Amino acid sequence: MILKVKKLSPDAVLPSYAHPGDVGLDMYANETVTIKPGEVGRIKSGISMEIPEGHVGLCWDKSGLSMNHKIKVLAGVIDSGFRGELVFGVINLGKEKYTFEKGHKVLQMLIQKVERVEIVEIDEMSETSRGAGGFGSTGK
Repeated sequence: MILKVKKLSPDAVLPSYAHPGDVGLDMYANETVTIKPGEVGRIKSGISMEIPEGHVGLCWDKSGLSMNHKIKVLAGVIDSGFRGELVFGVINLGKEKYTFEKGHKVLQMLIQKVERVEIVEIDEMSETSRGAGGFGSTGK
């Protein structure tokens, strides 16, 4: 599969895989942004992309940012029809401010095939062994 990416800023960093076999494309900041504790931030990438039809870009945390600095990704679905600049939403759940420097990794994106479904309204749900059991229903 080919992923077409356009630089909207000449110094933007193109997405890349850090290691052979990685599934997440590293996505980079095109500006320096400091996120205070409890704050939601938006970080411009300086790029746009053409995700192939029938696919989606799913944005996920970088493990080091998430575990070491409590930075979580927000609004992580990029539809195939979107052609604007990718702007990454993050929240700082930590107790210290965190600065994303221009050119640093913000998140990882997985490009995945998706199915479109046909919606059919029904009157009754089929029976299963789980039924309506939700949070904690399977025990510890």
